[in-house]
Amino acid sequence: MPAPVAHPGKAGLTLSLLALAVMLGAVFSGALGFLRVPFCDALRVYGAALLGQQPAGIDAATVSVLMSVRLPRILSALLVGGSLALCGAVFQALLLNPLADPYTLGISTGAAFGASLVIVLQILGLALPTAVSVPVFAFLGGMATLALVLYLATGDSRLSSTSLILSGVIVSAILSAAIGFCKFLADEQVGLIIFWLMGSLAGASWSQLAGLAPVTLLGALLLCAFGRDLNIMAMGDRAAASLGVATKRLRLGLVALCSLLTALAVSVSGVIGFVGLIVPHLLRQLLGPDNRLLLPASFLAGALLLLLADTLTRAVLPSEVPIGVLTALLGGPFFCFLFKKRQRHGGL
Repeated sequence: MPAPVAHPGKAGLTLSLLALAVMLGAVFSGALGFLRVPFCDALRVYGAALLGQQPAGIDAATVSVLMSVRLPRILSALLVGGSLALCGAVFQALLLNPLADPYTLGISTGAAFGASLVIVLQILGLALPTAVSVPVFAFLGGMATLALVLYLATGDSRLSSTSLILSGVIVSAILSAAIGFCKFLADEQVGLIIFWLMGSLAGASWSQLAGLAPVTLLGALLLCAFGRDLNIMAMGDRAAASLGVATKRLRLGLVALCSLLTALAVSVSGVIGFVGLIVPHLLRQLLGPDNRLLLPASFLAGALLLLLADTLTRAVLPSEVPIGVLTALLGGPFFCFLFKKRQRHGGL
């Protein structure tokens, strides 16, 4: 059966409310921190920035903190959280499994290995070109992992979900061992690798956003445009093919695009888990399975979730905790609950 269609009025209202929540959350996050800024002042600063003006009556130090320090981190949290949740929704629709997320294919493990490799080479004192950096190698590691996973999975002429998942598990196991070897080589400076693997947005900057924002937003628009095709694919490959959907080519293209966005997000923030699992699953329970609504809603809700989590680690807790640790502590029990629930109801 095709996915039920969301009412246009309900879809518009839902997306509008989520977008409003994201904007208010961004201003609220900007107001919090070591230097507390009144909510109205933060709103004036960001509003003036959107209009290309200078806010009147607010000292330059406050404006500098809001615009140069907090805003890049806020926007990075929104883009990373949004892309992870959106890719999670697409993977769950493609694999027909609500327990799937962007890490199913081992992309994050590949990105983590790429970053760990550069860190170890730097620790060992090897002279590397300026262009060789942790984010660049994290991205290349994620995409190389995708190529290997697809190579292993394409022995199945239908490029089935089972082949993709098993290939991802195999490659992830190998790369996890390689990351462990990198930690061994790092010796006393292993903390540099461990902190990156736990995820953090502390190093967010405008230069990173220049590469992250256009690719993420364009990729998100492209993924959302395939909501109808994903609805049709839920009917099965044979039925989808009869309706003119090239299932293998579409599955391959969407997997590649989601992997690109995931690798890019991991290269900026490190490994942040469970956002792509929790957000699409909860929204599917609240909004229904229509991917034309679920995909953009997942992007907005994922952006809001990671923004709130980053604000909590940055401005509320006594000391900053890596955001990947926080999302794992919150998402791990939820994953266990969801797994047992599926088992009781004839699950996996």
